[in-house]
Parts: sequence; C-alpha cells; structure tokens
Amino acid sequence: MELNENQKLTPRAIVEELDRYIIGQEKAKRAVSIALRNRWRRQQVEPSLRDEILPKNIIMIGPTGVGKTEIARRLSKLTQAPFVKVEASKFTEVGYVGRDVDSMIRDLMETGVNLVRAEERERVREKAKLAAEERVLDLLVPPLPPRTGEEDAAASEERARTTREKFRKLLHSGSLNDRTVEIDVSDNAMPFMEIFTPGGMEEMGLNLKDMFGGMGGRTRRRKVGVPEAIELIAAEEAQKLIDMDKVVKEAVARVENHGIVFLDEIDKIAGREGGRGPDVSREGVQRDLLPVIEGSTVTTKHGPVRTDHILFIASGAFHVARVSDLIPELQGRFPIRVELTSLDEEQFYRILTEPQNALLKQYCALMATEGVVLQFEDSAVRRIAGMAAEINRTHENIGARRLHTVLEALLEDLSFEAPERAGQTVVLTDRTVDERLGPVMANEDLNKYIL
Repeated sequence: MELNENQKLTPRAIVEELDRYIIGQEKAKRAVSIALRNRWRRQQVEPSLRDEILPKNIIMIGPTGVGKTEIARRLSKLTQAPFVKVEASKFTEVGYVGRDVDSMIRDLMETGVNLVRAEERERVREKAKLAAEERVLDLLVPPLPPRTGEEDAAASEERARTTREKFRKLLHSGSLNDRTVEIDVSDNAMPFMEIFTPGGMEEMGLNLKDMFGGMGGRTRRRKVGVPEAIELIAAEEAQKLIDMDKVVKEAVARVENHGIVFLDEIDKIAGREGGRGPDVSREGVQRDLLPVIEGSTVTTKHGPVRTDHILFIASGAFHVARVSDLIPELQGRFPIRVELTSLDEEQFYRILTEPQNALLKQYCALMATEGVVLQFEDSAVRRIAGMAAEINRTHENIGARRLHTVLEALLEDLSFEAPERAGQTVVLTDRTVDERLGPVMANEDLNKYIL
C-alpha cells in the first residue's frame, strides 16, 4: 500500500470506521487510531530520525466479549497491514514443550507474503486470463488439414486465424462450457509428514518441509471442463508473471513498518510468586517476549525480519492476575493502557441493530435463504437485550457473546422448521421472546446450561 493512501486515515476517520462494526469502547478506539496515525507520521519524518521513533504498544484490559479482538482485527483490515493474532498461553519458555515466541513473527511474515502475493495476482489477473484462454484454444481448435499444392502459406494462416477466432467467440459466449479438455496440472500432493522439532528450532522444521516439498515438481494429466481449465491455467500463468523476489522484499518492508501483532490472553502468562507446575515457565515466557517486543531480528524462511517498528497490541481480562503481575520490563514495553468497560443493556440493543454486520441482520439473511421473512419488533429487540444483560449479571459475564446464545435459543424451533415454512413471514414480539425464553430464565438450573 502506498503511504499517501493512508493519509486519509485520520484518527477521526479510523474511529468512524470502527464505529460501523463496534459499539462503545471510545477510549480503546481513540488509542488505536492514534497509534495507527503515528505510523503514517513516522514515515513522513526525515530518515535520520525515523528509526528512532518507536511504536507505542497498547495493552487493552477488559472482560471477554467487549470488543478487544474485534478492534485489532478491524484495524488491520483498514490499512491492509499484515496482522496476526496469537494466544500468549500457547508460548512456553525455551526448553519446555510448546511454541517459541519467534513463531509469531514468522506467522506475521507469512501473512505479509500472502497479502502482497494476492495483490500482485490481482494486478496480473487479466494478463493471466488471456494467456490461459490462448492455451485452452490450443487444445480446442482442431488441427488444420494438410495444405493442398495450389494453396499458399498466407491463405493457410488466414484460415487458421479465422477458425481460432470463431472458437474464441464460442468460448466467450459460454458455448464451449460443456466441453472437456485434458491439461497438465501440478501435483502438489505429497505424503503427510509432520516434523517435530524442539522448542526454538521450528525454523529447521519449516526448512525441512520446504526441502521435501520441493522434491515433488511433478505434473499429472486431468480431464476437466473448459471453465475449470481456464481457472487452473490462469492461476499457473499468474504465478509465472509474479516476481517472488519482489513480493518477498515488499512483504518484509510492510511487516517491519506496518505489521501488527495482537497478543491475546496475556494475563494467562502473568506469573504469580512461587509458581509450581504449569506456572513455572510463565515468567520465562515474558522474558522471551521482551527482546521481540523491544526490537530484535527474527530469522524466517523469507529472510531476517526486524521487529523494532512492529506494533504489538496485547489484551487480557485480568480477572485473577493484574497488569502489575507482569514483570516490570514487559510492562514498560506497553506504555499505553486502555480499560474496556462491560456492556450494558442499551449497548446490547445497539449491537443488535446498528453495526453493518449486526446480529439481527445476519439471522434475517440466513432465514431468507429458506424463503422465510424474519422480522423483529423493537419491543422484542429490547427484551432480548435485557435478558442478555440480566444473564450476564447473574451468571458468568461473557459480554456480547451472550447475545449469540440467547438468539440461538430463541430461534431454535424456527431454524429447524424453516425449510417447511418457506413463503411465510415470521414476526417476533416481546411476548414471543417471553414465551420462548421465559421458562428458561425462570429455571436457574436450566439457565446455567442453555444460556
């Protein structure tokens, strides 16, 4: 992505975009929008000072289901930046069974390469499609009969060109879609092979897989329809047109300057004094994370990647542990702390109705595929929001995810019967909600398992 494209992404514009999908949490939105804008600002600074400006990493604190992960995910889509979400609890100290912390940078690099490759593939798509058409026409156009003595070469070539153009028109009109052709396709299949390597040696496993995977290179003949043949050959031609060295170079630059790592469940590695058993390596994981977050060089199969300017966004509920339970050095690497608030009934109502991907819109679209028109009266939406908020208060608070469980319980019968109710309009009122969920709400034991 060109830097001038990001110039329009002002903090206010970023917050407005996030508001389309996420309700509330204004403080968190402001913090991430400023962090993102600072990345663009850094690129405008003179080179001598640019390397000295480090990203201000963010730690988001709040209960589950309030939008922590969604904020980071939408942020990466806004900028088309390489983004990876990792669970901190999967990492272990070097010497223990588990993934080493460098693997998240290798995953980020893979994401970056795939992102740039997809952009390049889109850029050469038309050229690759034309090349694929020519190869398919080579298979479809019948060979010309032998030239007669009185026919000259020019006339023969003209006849061949005319025949080819007739087949091209038939191909574009779809008249040849029922024809089959035989093509050679790459045989990427290889015996399943899992390489287990000790912690800290994952890169060796990756290289071994590449080495054995590269030993294939075989092709096999397949008989496929013309549309599928064009698609397969176009993908092959696009790969030929893409300069992978250029892709990797661009991906490294994008990862180093625009990459975002979302480190979820960081509270699970907050060590407590005198840990035993599984707790013994928690502080070790934090110490392993330190050099990656503060800036180091990680070796990947695409080359070395510097982490100095990668933005790290950490999040955790911190129900049991506190941020102060993290080692001081790691706390210092996250200078910006944002607390996300629990969601109340009014915010649940807004989540159900306002976002571009609102839950009610999703359920209505699902029922429409069966020919059922599903409608919610405003009183029913209010009642659903109130029930979700009440269950969160009296039981485990799982945030907006509670709306999923309530709606699934409410619409279970309709979802089951929808194929037999095609053409009907179903209107849900507050009375319908009470009739369906009232007995469950009243029964504490049942409530515990269903909602």
